[in-house]
Amino acid sequence: MEKLFKLSQHKTNVRTEVLAGVTTFLTMAYILIVNPLILSDAGMDFGAVFTATALSAAIATLVMALWANLPFALAPGMGLNAFFAYTVVLTMGYSWQQALTAVFIEGIIFIILTAFNIREAIVNSIPVNMKKAISVGIGLFIAFIGLQNSGIVVDGATLVELGDVTQGAPLVALLGLVITGILVAYKVRGALLLGIVITTFIGVPFGVTSWAGGSFLPPSLKPTLFVFDFSNIFSVDMMVIVFTFLFVDMFDTVGTLIGCATKADLIQKDGTIANVKQALFADAIGTTVGAMLGTSTVTTYVESSSGISEGGKTGLTALTVSALFIISLFLSPLFISVPGAATAPALILVGLFMISPVKDIDFDEATEAIPAFLTILFMVTTYSIANGIMYGALSWILLKIFTKKGKDISYTMVVIAILLVLKLILG
Repeated sequence: MEKLFKLSQHKTNVRTEVLAGVTTFLTMAYILIVNPLILSDAGMDFGAVFTATALSAAIATLVMALWANLPFALAPGMGLNAFFAYTVVLTMGYSWQQALTAVFIEGIIFIILTAFNIREAIVNSIPVNMKKAISVGIGLFIAFIGLQNSGIVVDGATLVELGDVTQGAPLVALLGLVITGILVAYKVRGALLLGIVITTFIGVPFGVTSWAGGSFLPPSLKPTLFVFDFSNIFSVDMMVIVFTFLFVDMFDTVGTLIGCATKADLIQKDGTIANVKQALFADAIGTTVGAMLGTSTVTTYVESSSGISEGGKTGLTALTVSALFIISLFLSPLFISVPGAATAPALILVGLFMISPVKDIDFDEATEAIPAFLTILFMVTTYSIANGIMYGALSWILLKIFTKKGKDISYTMVVIAILLVLKLILG
């Protein structure tokens, strides 16, 4: 372990790293429930997505552990899975097979971009306030989805309105939110997962929870394994989907890596992240493999910060997370029995954790504050992560130009601006 992970050099030990890994897993294990629920809304098989989620998370996190030697865990990304199901499939009208094909192509492109250090350059060029705003916007977007999935918020005459929270799933979700909030307040390890478990049991007398039953063997991957649709691979539609996935995942990963690396004190003196190229390869490989198995884009998890807070500093933390995802494959009936109302509190509170960078955004400088605000606003009000990033970044560039602060704009940001304009043109 010492030779592989350089524990002494990082001033840590096996016990600390394993405990950190368990903590990280407990805080992100909700994805095993939430990801299949979200992708099943797009018509995908719940059980197959469960297996694909666990396997892709295990493989990507293993790459992070053994190659990058960083304490970051990966899994199908929240926000990215919502974009897959609710935007690409349900709003834009594409099939989930086409969406999976786009994710696969995205993964291949990411591997190429990472090999040529292009993604690394983008990580280092994005304005600090934009990075923070992206995290905040995604957090609010995820929380909003949690409110919708539980029925706390429903469609109404005013676009959205409060649902009937006096009974059924909405009431169970609210009770779960209070309980999970108390656990978080007491800093209980695995508070989100414990909250899901407790809320699941609360749902039994309300008729919200029912035992799914079935074998403890992992559900078959057959419904989603290598189910691609290459019929429209060279069409404008496929180009738009692939570009959008690239765009959304690029900025999501950038923000998470920087946030977690800062917390783990892995930002070097020149402002770069140690082993960032290998870390970017981990999510590129995870995304490619995940698409083959049948899940949406794999990315680095902000919940990794929970394990880092427990002292995790090396890839041994990530290795522990990877092993726990493999073990979870054999507990599928437990996860499948969990209703959406029980996962809603976790989604809402993950939103809370993700908006914490808002306090560090520079709101005194208009050319920084306005783009940050637009990034957050457009993500939630247009129900699109990509729109938030697009309008935030474009407004940042334009404001810098017209306030004679063009020197703040790097050549990489100029390229990003061109890509953003192309995104607007292509729709």
